[in-house]
Amino acid sequence: MSKDLSQLLLTPAEMAAVDAAAAASGIDSFGLMEKAGAAVAAAALRRHPDAFRFVVLCGPGNNGGDAYVAARHLQQSGAAVALFHLGDPAKLKGDAARARAGCALKGLELGIYQPETGDVVIDGLFGAGLGREVPVEVRALIGRVTAAGRPVLAIDLPSGLDGRTGKVLGAAFQACSTVTFMTRKPGHLLMPGRELCNELEVFDIGIPTRIIRAEAAGLIAENTPDAWKGLLPAEQLETHKYKRGHLVVFSGEADKTGAARMSATAGLKAGAGLVTIAAPRAAISANAAHLTAVMLHAIDDEVDLGGWLTDKRLQTFVLGPGFGIGARARGFVSALADRHLVLDADGISSFKDDPQQLFDLFRGEPRLVLTPHEGEFARLFPDIGSDDALGKVDKAVAAARRANAAIVYKGADTVIAAPDGRALINTNAPVWLATAGSGDVLAGIIGGLLAQGLPTFEAAAAGVWLHGEAGQRAGKGLTAEELAAHVLPL
Repeated sequence: MSKDLSQLLLTPAEMAAVDAAAAASGIDSFGLMEKAGAAVAAAALRRHPDAFRFVVLCGPGNNGGDAYVAARHLQQSGAAVALFHLGDPAKLKGDAARARAGCALKGLELGIYQPETGDVVIDGLFGAGLGREVPVEVRALIGRVTAAGRPVLAIDLPSGLDGRTGKVLGAAFQACSTVTFMTRKPGHLLMPGRELCNELEVFDIGIPTRIIRAEAAGLIAENTPDAWKGLLPAEQLETHKYKRGHLVVFSGEADKTGAARMSATAGLKAGAGLVTIAAPRAAISANAAHLTAVMLHAIDDEVDLGGWLTDKRLQTFVLGPGFGIGARARGFVSALADRHLVLDADGISSFKDDPQQLFDLFRGEPRLVLTPHEGEFARLFPDIGSDDALGKVDKAVAAARRANAAIVYKGADTVIAAPDGRALINTNAPVWLATAGSGDVLAGIIGGLLAQGLPTFEAAAAGVWLHGEAGQRAGKGLTAEELAAHVLPL
């Protein structure tokens, strides 16, 4: 894969536009199919040198054309190959028809195939553009292959996956490897697509980068440092703690102070120059017993908060971890409407009965970061969350636009979205990050980056990535306290 395209994700519609533009520019479209099929055959031979037989499943479109080319190359290499087709191959058109004509193998009806020991299945039934549930006969075939435990190498995407959303359309193959071309699709990274694709290889088949970039909106990408490192504050020899920002984290009551301390520690580790926990007076002692570098300030109510906010150096806040749900949280958020705020956990749930009240507070230049998990997302955006026609990226972007906020839609495939339509899919988080308090640490990291001057979207994206890296360093069995200790500044 070209380094220039390594983070870019093209939707199936964008990839179709790229293919059309490549053909219109004079590039031989069958030559591209030939390279794609040859790459599939090479991957199959490399990954499965002990296969007794390659079973190539050919669909009714260009994905099937790639499969016919792969079957021809495999046969010419001396491998045993069996070919099965979906529908009437005589109805194939264009490059796919030419690929079938060039393959000497006689195909059989798809429903005839019964998996045998030693078979390796090459899935060329449907590509990334599948937009409806797979036919009954394909669902049955997927069931037979899965039950037999035969390895599957998928062309473009395992058949049955939606390339835009990563959702399963009725049924889908579980691939042991997937081969795609030029760029990845969102469905390669979104769950459950990521797991069903398994090991992914991206082959450059010769479409110029200029054509791809001309047809791609460029709004969806993988969350890597390349997406935000250009906005990181420059390291300077002559700096001091105030230049690196002051982060405030609100604490809950005396028996619910741990979450705020984990957020505060993470914000400090992420590079904020100063971090203060704002706690009720009754919780000061509980917090003080566990803090050293993090400062404390007593805040009981909105009057206290309003007086403190006359200090305009206080610009960045985290509210939610262990704070409590209710009117007090809503009042504090209202007082912070002209500042930068990471709203998490209890802070989000406090607006479940009237989300628009929250959204109306943060108009203008984006200053708000929301970090909902699935349930919290449904509370703030019930109509968006329940729309099955939308994928996770679509939902996150729609929510970001409505809220005028950076959205961190958490999960194994966390999506970070901006009101302007940009979205990043995160991939570096280990499964063991799913532990109590992990979200509190994430909120603190994002707050620490906001305090240093990063815009909301970039702070959210960088924070999610740093959170994943900290999880990798902490290792299996981590606790949230250990996770916070493993956060490193960018």
